[in-house]
Amino acid sequence: MAATSNHLRIGLADIALLTKVQRPVVSMWRSRSKGTDKPFPEPTAVESGQELFNAGHILEWLAATGRGNNPHATEDVSAFAFMENFRPHSARMFDGVTSLLTLRQLLGSPIGMMSTDELMDAADEADPDDTFLYTELEALGEDLGSLAIYADLLAEGTYSTEAAFENLMSNRFRAGIREQSDVALTDTAIELVAAAAVELSTETPEGRLFADTTEGGSDLLMGIVSAVQEAAPITLVTRNDDGGASRLVRRRLRVHDVHRQDLRVDESGQFELEGPVVHVAQYPPPGDTEMPAPQILAAIENTALQMDDEQRAVIIAPASVLVDAAATREVDELRSGLLRMGRVRAVIRLSRGLVKGRPRQAQALWVLGPAHEAVPAADRWTMVADLSSTELRPDVVSDLVSDLAASMGEIGMIRAHSFRFARLVHTRSLLASRGALASAPSASQAAADGGDIVRIEKLTDGLNNHSPAPLPLEVESGAPAARNPVTTIGGAIAAGQLKYLPGNRIAEADLNNDGGAPVIGLPELLDGMASRHIDQLLLAANYPSARRTEPGDIVFCTGPQPAAVVDTEGAAVVVYPARVLRISQTDPGGLLPAVVAADINAATGDDWKRWPLRTVPDGERTALAETLKDIETQRAQAQTRLNSLAELATLITDGVAGRGLRLTRSPAATNQDAPTEGTR
Repeated sequence: MAATSNHLRIGLADIALLTKVQRPVVSMWRSRSKGTDKPFPEPTAVESGQELFNAGHILEWLAATGRGNNPHATEDVSAFAFMENFRPHSARMFDGVTSLLTLRQLLGSPIGMMSTDELMDAADEADPDDTFLYTELEALGEDLGSLAIYADLLAEGTYSTEAAFENLMSNRFRAGIREQSDVALTDTAIELVAAAAVELSTETPEGRLFADTTEGGSDLLMGIVSAVQEAAPITLVTRNDDGGASRLVRRRLRVHDVHRQDLRVDESGQFELEGPVVHVAQYPPPGDTEMPAPQILAAIENTALQMDDEQRAVIIAPASVLVDAAATREVDELRSGLLRMGRVRAVIRLSRGLVKGRPRQAQALWVLGPAHEAVPAADRWTMVADLSSTELRPDVVSDLVSDLAASMGEIGMIRAHSFRFARLVHTRSLLASRGALASAPSASQAAADGGDIVRIEKLTDGLNNHSPAPLPLEVESGAPAARNPVTTIGGAIAAGQLKYLPGNRIAEADLNNDGGAPVIGLPELLDGMASRHIDQLLLAANYPSARRTEPGDIVFCTGPQPAAVVDTEGAAVVVYPARVLRISQTDPGGLLPAVVAADINAATGDDWKRWPLRTVPDGERTALAETLKDIETQRAQAQTRLNSLAELATLITDGVAGRGLRLTRSPAATNQDAPTEGTR
């Protein structure tokens, strides 16, 4: 390799990458070696202001000085260097070199010594219909022979043609091939999509079938190849159009000897594909990196419309398109239409940094499957999860994929699965929310685990042992898979389960601390000690249209922080900016006042209609409501006792210290047994 490396040129930045050091270190080597017996090699050319060096000279200098952190620099140099005057920094060069590598793989031998005519004859024989490499090689013209030598150098430097091809694909971003680098996913994102696709696939006698109908998304397909390994034969289906991105897909699969099928996709996006296929897609795809949101959703709709109940789909796209609040009415309507179809079975918001060229753009995942036509539209569900702040570690990917696989099943299968990330949401709530489809549940919304249950039992026993009115409470573990559907305030209002009432605008001067109708406003919500009123006659005279609360109303505010209380008595006057939520008596939708108030108190964000609300099954609503009422009664009694004890302590202290009282202890109190462990 040392002799052939003299054909290669390398820049200072690439020397740093090759030797695994920081860029300034190379400049330091260069400056400090001046005047020594081993000076840094001189540049052989300057291109666009960048100094270029003979790669062979650099390797000799590294060997002589022992510099760098890569003992395999000689073998790796071709991955970071390039032929003189030929850098794959243009689509023409990139396509040409990947085509030459493909031809080398198909021929099974080096191609650097072949003439131009021999190369084109071999290309014609390998690609008689010109579907993946003939046009690309023809476009190289007089550069074809030199680049064939370069292809050999790449393959020899990485020990295989497949590895050389993948090195070029990995260096798309560094090489500046925008079509291939702008939307390139990170390895983590690829592994997630591939793992989900493989998990959802069905093994048939012919093997597993995966399809990508987008323009040129080969990364996900290669991720599937890596995930499946030798476990089962696979067939990858890609579109047969003649675009550059699609031709690159075909080259890449040919290099890796992956079985592939053509798929005709017409201009409207229609195609015919039968059997247990798993569709995978990234949007925007490499062939259309600026695809707008409406077009992305239309493409997903095309796929969903042509799926049958044997087929699945795993789709990754910007979160702004799939899950975040819709930017336009058109996007909202298109997304709502897809949700109504019933095939969107899981909605996952992912973090930023999963697209190399767009690190600030968050991604999202949709999983499509059978629509369950037998389930009434009002009862259909979607699995939702927000992993926007969760690192996609291997254990996270594994558990998320398990959740996604469970989301494909009937409700019985879902209830039998222990979900780590996803939660069950009525699809109608997503449609009604008009906001983000995925929001992270608050800490209070997590299902109780075994430790919580042990703590509940311990607290209950301790309280019941020292209470004149024991709590009639028994708890048992329920499957996390049976978590109740989560809705949002906006979704519940739209579904008629909640009624929203604005607060009354009352002049501050009309309020008092003496008596009259109780008032609930910001001070009462934010400071439980506040207790204001308004004179009943004044209220009737000045505010004849003022609304009063009813027992069970939830009074809440959105700022300066979310806060809520349940008005158990009713007849209070709510003062703006506080407002009221009233649960429907005919269709509560599983909502319980105490739970709604707790969820609002734990909420985050400014859009209160998107705040998530937990629901309680009808069979448990009464038990929970009565238990919470008992707990509140005992809490109030305990608070009254605490207040009395505090007042008693103050009076005794002041009386004795001021010598107005003399304090004696009764014999019974003095001889009382030491307190037990539970009362210390």
